[in-house]
Amino acid sequence: MEQNKQNTALLVMDMQSGISGMMEPQVVTSITATIASAIAHARNQGIPVIYVTISFRAGLPEISSNNKSFSAGKERFKTLNMEEFAKILPELAPQENEVVVVKRRFSAFTGSDLEVNLRAAGIQHMVLTGVSTSGVVLSTLREAADKDYQLTVLADCCADGDEEVHRLLVDKVFSRQAAILTATEWCEKTQ
Repeated sequence: MEQNKQNTALLVMDMQSGISGMMEPQVVTSITATIASAIAHARNQGIPVIYVTISFRAGLPEISSNNKSFSAGKERFKTLNMEEFAKILPELAPQENEVVVVKRRFSAFTGSDLEVNLRAAGIQHMVLTGVSTSGVVLSTLREAADKDYQLTVLADCCADGDEEVHRLLVDKVFSRQAAILTATEWCEKTQ
């Protein structure tokens, strides 16, 4: 199926206070400005913006001791105010009618109602943004590709704690399953 404005959604993933606080401030500032421009363009073009955050319930029942990544941070997560942790950065705040889904793992699909919202809106093409490239972007891209979604990754709207990992994923891995564009290129293509 051809990509068009009617079957496309822009996903803004893990752009929340708890995650951005783990990134270098200058990286957060840069990526936030670029994502904000993509959001403004999507809204102007009538392309839905869907926000994805990660959060856990009190007591963290979703975190299994079998999960190496999440169980390693379980003690730290216990001390966090999850409402504050999951708060979307104010510069990217969703509008009243925009969907916000909460996930429980790296992939935007795991533990969330993302797929129900995508199907309800007729979305078949996802444009991915967020942090981290090696976390939510990689996991969501892989699962979405397996579910036969068309994908675009806005390379300058993604960041990782390790710039080399970001570059490797964008240049060598993601291009096998997604179109790789900058925010400016995507905005020009979707006029």
